Amino acid sequence: MPSAGILCAAFLALCLTATPSHAHNITRILAKHPEFSTFNHYLTLTHLAGEINRRLTITVLALDNSAMSSVLDKHLSIGSLKNVLSLHVLVDYFGTKKLHQISDGTTLTSTMFQATGAAAGTSGYINITDLKGGKVGFGAEDNAGQLSSVFVKSVEEIPYNISVLQISEALSSPEAEAPTPGPSDLNLTAILRKQGCQAFADLLVETGADKTFEDNIDGGLTVFCASDATLGAFAPKYKNLTKAQKVSLALYHGVPFYESMQMLKSNNGLMNTLATDGANKYDFTVQNDGEDVTLETKVVTAKVTGTVIDEDPLVIYKVNKVLQPKELFKAEAAPAPKASKGKATAEADGPAADSPAADSADQTADKPNGAGVNARLGFGLVLGLVSSVVFV
Repeated sequence: MPSAGILCAAFLALCLTATPSHAHNITRILAKHPEFSTFNHYLTLTHLAGEINRRLTITVLALDNSAMSSVLDKHLSIGSLKNVLSLHVLVDYFGTKKLHQISDGTTLTSTMFQATGAAAGTSGYINITDLKGGKVGFGAEDNAGQLSSVFVKSVEEIPYNISVLQISEALSSPEAEAPTPGPSDLNLTAILRKQGCQAFADLLVETGADKTFEDNIDGGLTVFCASDATLGAFAPKYKNLTKAQKVSLALYHGVPFYESMQMLKSNNGLMNTLATDGANKYDFTVQNDGEDVTLETKVVTAKVTGTVIDEDPLVIYKVNKVLQPKELFKAEAAPAPKASKGKATAEADGPAADSPAADSADQTADKPNGAGVNARLGFGLVLGLVSSVVFV
């Protein structure tokens, strides 16, 4: 019979496989150092902080408030500023020790600017060179080979997870600083039509809701688009709505702020929409189960099936169902207790299918029960593993 030590080791191995291997928060790290408050603020404003936090291996080249002033003096657009700051985020781990042990004394490493696909050629790469006298220089690849900044100190290092290093000056890159298209230049309905959401684009135009959507892009906008086939199947219910209700339905598919996929996964709970107005709540609940994100309206539960475009401040997601607000459609009734055979037969007939609330197929909610299932599966796996060890 195996020893208790083997059983403990097996249990620990299972627990470790279910535990995230990383946990860092760049905002909290920098908040401990007031000299990086401006840099920290703009990482949040450009939504780079969230992207940094979900990376497994990352190095942030932090700029103090003085160095950030030189960046802000250029009066870059928010899109260009994001590109410049993303040039300061390396998609590899460089601790102090590794900086001074670079093979051949110099290396090129990719940045988040390169990873976005917005950088032409290798302009999103950074040259790191171990200089004489223990100094380490940094320079953008498209900056004529100039090492415009040097290593100052290590701010915080969590080996092979995240390293935050202070450098003396901002990295200069003509490509990163180039003007980017403004949010208002984006044609929402044109984007939707190109990405399989022709019917949804037509709905926005028909109801006049497209103007409200476009007016909100500059301040941040998240759109949930149902496919042409999904909207086609929904047409009978849509025709029964009044003109005002059709406008509300269209606006219900927009959220007046930018929500990246990572933000959707971390911000579970009620979310207001463009249709929200005083007593008319027109909200839904965001839930996630692992990588799956669902939107619960109390009438239907729709699943986010893909991303059409994600260019801050605009993000458009595809969903597998039309979002039906409880203000316009009949909410799901609570499960009734089992009735006698005769009574069940009498109650079998449901509501007529010609009313907005009557499409049972469209109303079926895929209620997530991940927490309970995961708990039972986890417990079952532990028992199974222990049992297999005991009876071998």
